[in-house]
Order: sequence, then C-alpha cells, then structure tokens
Amino acid sequence: MSKLVAARPQIGIGGCRVPDRAKQLVMEVLNSNRLSAGPMIDQFERQMAELHARRFGLFTNSGTSALQIALAALKERHGWHDGDEVLVPALTFVATSNVVLYNGLRPVFVDVEPDRYCIDPAQIERHITPKTKAIMPVHIAGLPCEMDPVLEIAARHDLRVVEDSAESMFVRYRGRPVGSMSDIGCFSTYVAHIITTGVGGFCVTDDDELIVMLKSLMNHGRDSIYTRIDDDAGREGQALFEIADRRFSFVRLGYSYRCTEMEAALGLAQLETREADWRRRQTIARRLCEGLAPLADHLQLPAERDGAEHAWMFFPLVLRTGAVERAAVIQYLEDHQIETRYLLPLLNQPVYRQLFGDLEPMYPVAANLNRRAFYIGCHAGMTDEEVDHILDCFHTLFRNHA
Repeated sequence: MSKLVAARPQIGIGGCRVPDRAKQLVMEVLNSNRLSAGPMIDQFERQMAELHARRFGLFTNSGTSALQIALAALKERHGWHDGDEVLVPALTFVATSNVVLYNGLRPVFVDVEPDRYCIDPAQIERHITPKTKAIMPVHIAGLPCEMDPVLEIAARHDLRVVEDSAESMFVRYRGRPVGSMSDIGCFSTYVAHIITTGVGGFCVTDDDELIVMLKSLMNHGRDSIYTRIDDDAGREGQALFEIADRRFSFVRLGYSYRCTEMEAALGLAQLETREADWRRRQTIARRLCEGLAPLADHLQLPAERDGAEHAWMFFPLVLRTGAVERAAVIQYLEDHQIETRYLLPLLNQPVYRQLFGDLEPMYPVAANLNRRAFYIGCHAGMTDEEVDHILDCFHTLFRNHA
C-alpha cells in the first residue's frame, strides 16, 4: 500500500460530530446538576414523537432496549406465551431477532426483497401459524418497508406490528412517517445512525396504556405512579403520600434501560440540523448512484421505492454474479481506507447456526445477499473529496479486474 493511501483518514460508515450547539446544551445539563430524566429528555421525547406523528415518545438507552421492551409490553398486554412466534426478516441486524429470544418468544424468519432488502410481503403469510403473534418489519438502510401489504396481512390475521426503524428516521412512506404505522415504532440513536447520541433509542406509540407499560419496563418494572424524580412535583397531602407510599413499588419484572440528560442534549442539537443533514445524505447518495452507474454490470445499486423517501443511513451494494469476489472487493476498499460492513447477515451468524441450524437454503434471497452484499458510508460528515475517492476506487478496482 502506498504511503499516500495509508495516510488517508478512514472514510467511516458513520461519523460523529459534536457542534458548538451540542456542547452548549450539554453544559446546560452539567450546570443544572440534573443528570437523570428531566427537561432535556422531556423535550427530546416530545419532538421525536411529533416528528413521527405519534402521541408519545420514550427515550431508552439503545434501540435494542426499545425493541425489547416493546415486545415485552405487547406480550404482557395480549397474554402471549413463551414459545409464541414473531415474524422477522431473514436479513437484519442481529438485535431484531435477539429481542424476540430475550422475551421467551420464537423468531420466524421471512425472506427479503432482492433489490430493496426489506421484508418481502409476498413471503409473509406462508410463515404464519396459530402461534404467530406479531410482525417486526425493518426499514433497512433508511428505506421504508412496503408497509401497506404488511399492515393488511397483520390486520387480517390479528397480529401486532412493531416497526424496527433503527436505521431510519423522519422519512415517509406514502405520506406517513416511519414509526407511525405500527403498535410501537422503535429507533436507535447509536453512533452512525441518523441521529447520534452515543448510546440511545426510542419507542413511539399512540397508545396510553402501552406508554405506561413501556416506562415501567424501562425503570425496573416500577409502579407507573413514580418513574421520574419529579413525578411528585407540586403534590401535597394525600396525593403526595400516595406517591411516597408507592415510590418503591415494582409491579412487573423490568430493566434498567434509562439514558441521561446529556444524551438528550446531544440529540436535541442534532434535531436542529436534521433537515440540512438529510439533504447532505441525499446529495451524497445521488453522487454515488450517478458515479457508480457505469459499473452496473458489476454492481447492483440501491433501489428506492415508489411513494417512499429514503434516509440513506448507509449505501448498500450487491456484487452481481460473475463479478469480482466480495472478499477481493472488501480487501481493496479497506486497504484504501473505505470502511465496509456486510449487509446485515443474520442466518449465517455462528450463534444462529447453533440455535437454528442451517436455514439459508430456505431463504435464497437472504442467502445470496449474505454472500454478495455489503455497504459503505453515506453520512452528512463525508466530504466531496471523500466521495470522489470512493468512486475512483470502485472504477479502478473493476477496471483492473476487467
């Protein structure tokens, strides 16, 4: 490798920028001496809920935690039993199906679309059994699933729906924001996601009962009368005693999945720049699509969806049959400081082979993507020069293997 290439900073899958506004809000938190849930989290939850057309938002310590308590709340409310089934896509980040297992439920996999990589609605009903209780569609890479048929199938079979929207925020499917079309929508604010707070996640819902259960589950299963330290503010007399009497009461098994005011401060600052960041992602994605179009014989470029926007959390690519082997492509890109990830392989993960055996023959689309697909960055922190470098590397790579 040349010294010039070695000296180049890595072009990461995601980027973390902490602008002056974020530092200002974090300092307001530190100066307030209030780290547990307070005004920053309240504001962050309200804004996230409003931006996704929901009545309630709940800020958790990860998107995985949000998914886990979403299923836990639905399991309790609807009386599901251990071993009941939840349909999940056969290609997704491992957390999507892990949380099903955490809740004593069984993930049942559904193959995905070959060009958009989301759950394939045409494959769902063949996997429904009397034990099926819910569907968890995942909005992959920032592209909404084809939700109308998913919702129609769920309604026909009386199934609950949880949207795993960890990779997508703010964008719309046929006029409706991601996260707004289900019983509970779940987001992630982990590093490299659309909004980055270091760690963090969200549940959003319109359901009064579910938000109470979610708050309790996030707080060790605490009695809903007291889940934040100022829930007793302004109370006196008998009303204050009732809170004091139940303040240390726990009504279900729960978890410690809370965030602090500092993470919320980082998130609020990024909400202020979200539209500019979204436009930058669109510009980068368009330049990558246009610049890689001449390589269409080698690469399947990402497809958008009619009636849907795209958040472009990352830029997925699939090597066509007969193209360069994926290992050679990954090696070349990594050697030239372009970070890569495989496109969310699930069924071939060692732990899943141990749990379920070899499932790939049952899911040919996911199996093909497990062998040929990968992704690179497409985030607002990327420079034009970095995009040019990515395009130059791809063209050089395939020209040398012509």
